[in-house]
Amino acid sequence: MTIAIMSAMAEENAALINQLTGAFTTKVGGRTYHQGELWGHSVVLVFSHWGKVAAASTTTYLIAGLGVKEIIFTGVAGGIHADLNVGDIVIAKQLYQHDMDASPIIPRHEIPLLDRAAIESDASRCEALRQAAEHFISQDLTSTLSSTLREEFSLSDPKVVIADIASGDQFISSDAEVEDLRKRLPTVACVEMEGAAIAQVCDAFHIPFSVIRTISDSANEEAAVDFPRFIDEVAKLYSLGILRCLLDPAKA
Repeated sequence: MTIAIMSAMAEENAALINQLTGAFTTKVGGRTYHQGELWGHSVVLVFSHWGKVAAASTTTYLIAGLGVKEIIFTGVAGGIHADLNVGDIVIAKQLYQHDMDASPIIPRHEIPLLDRAAIESDASRCEALRQAAEHFISQDLTSTLSSTLREEFSLSDPKVVIADIASGDQFISSDAEVEDLRKRLPTVACVEMEGAAIAQVCDAFHIPFSVIRTISDSANEEAAVDFPRFIDEVAKLYSLGILRCLLDPAKA
């Protein structure tokens, strides 16, 4: 069975590619799909590009073109739950499109023709990811990131939560936007730009999927501060470490 690992950031994708063996590439639709083995698993690695359309088109080719049987998506997100801090990890339970609005025809957030607003991720993989993330935090974080980086980004005691995530073609970066999202979607813990689109495509093809996000900011006026550095020096190592804990038998 081939698993697809989609990355929201090129840096995360590159870190995984460096671990790939027997690799060969397929270039379709502006994407480069890297196929091979990762810790003994048949995988396809791909940078999804940003936004719902980009993520949906990438997902569709993975399923219909390459025949993958599961999709795991990694990336960063802006925390909108008050208890989340930079470096915390959110594993998606349900995914909403916060910018979906076909009202008054149907209720706001409801997906046309699906009669629901949220799509649920694969429960068993969700739990496995939680365990892998907690293993990474407790066993590998201090050896993976320098003390300087952990201090700079206040990564002293990151936590792992399973919670709802909202996606939309918008970088949330103000307190007013965060407050609006909290009122409209009170169960949502963080916000990003791809997960719910992947969920809808996987749901249509009956393919199990999971989404894991590292909190990079608080989705407010400070959201863009040190974002590129966080991706390059922290987030890509989080993704690599968590996925290794999930897939590498030696880490079990």
